[in-house]
Amino acid sequence: MRLIVTGNEGYIGSVLCGLLQDQGHAVSGIDSGLFHDCVTGTPPRVETLARDIRDVEPADFAGADGVIHLAALSNDLMGDIDERVTDAINHQGALRVAECAKRAGVPRFVMTSSCSVYGAAGDDFLNEESAAGPLTAYAVSKVRAEADILPLADDGFRPVVLRPGTVYGASARVRFDLVLNNLVAWAATTGEARLKSSGTAWRPLVHVEDLARFLILAATASAEKLGPAVFNVGRTDENFRILALAEAVCATLPGSKLIFEPDAFQDERSYRVDCSRLTNLFPEFRFRHRVADGIPEVLALVRRLGLGPGEFEGAPYLRSGYLIELRGKGLVDDAFRMIPGAGAPGGVSP
Repeated sequence: MRLIVTGNEGYIGSVLCGLLQDQGHAVSGIDSGLFHDCVTGTPPRVETLARDIRDVEPADFAGADGVIHLAALSNDLMGDIDERVTDAINHQGALRVAECAKRAGVPRFVMTSSCSVYGAAGDDFLNEESAAGPLTAYAVSKVRAEADILPLADDGFRPVVLRPGTVYGASARVRFDLVLNNLVAWAATTGEARLKSSGTAWRPLVHVEDLARFLILAATASAEKLGPAVFNVGRTDENFRILALAEAVCATLPGSKLIFEPDAFQDERSYRVDCSRLTNLFPEFRFRHRVADGIPEVLALVRRLGLGPGEFEGAPYLRSGYLIELRGKGLVDDAFRMIPGAGAPGGVSP
């Protein structure tokens, strides 16, 4: 199939495009280039249209069999910088991509949303029919995008929404602003798995490669097989309290200990998700990773990169800080658009 990936130069996109190529698909990308230089490995070579998703046109998607939409301000920290810009990218930008793809005759559109749309949900397991309760600008933008994109469905256009758990694992553009990756990095470099919250909140976890594999399945499965248009993505038995994640990290790294940051807060965002819709409709799909396997994988990456204490919380590993630094250097404007003639992001301090 010929597939277009928006945000192909990101954390997930760098894994996804490599897998697509390995499976023999023709893949191209659309990416603004903001994170092009956040390279921590060898990303796949992908023909990429350098374009902000807020500016795409139907011609950009001509001839594609499917679009996998990843491009976004991808977490709460980035989303909180400017709520209006977050909505413009994550909601209005995503809708523009979907509408352009539909007008271009693309039959399949797969959008990455987030389990954070469930907000403060307590201890009960949530399925795809559970009420959304977004607490942050990022989560609100995803809820709005879902609400506007799903009604575009018709016989010739099938949008699919994936709500992944919190992602972890290695990538050629790795992030350390993700809870498990961050805990491992702190423990590996200081001997302390540092909790920035009380640790009582629940999170579902999913490995980046498993998410990428299901993105491909969602983009390539037949309309008859696909069934419902919204999926929680992860393993139902891989929901954890943040405190339990930190304890697992310490158990894997002998000599490390768990500590709470002095300003640790009570995180109201807490959700456990039921992923049985995915496993029931696609019994052939097998998750290959568990958190217990991901911890040594991220540990090995931290050591390969030679990171010191706290270095992984600066640019380019902490994407919110990277964006702010780009803006401070005059490379992007207040709406996080690349400024023509200002130069490439390269040279921002790691």
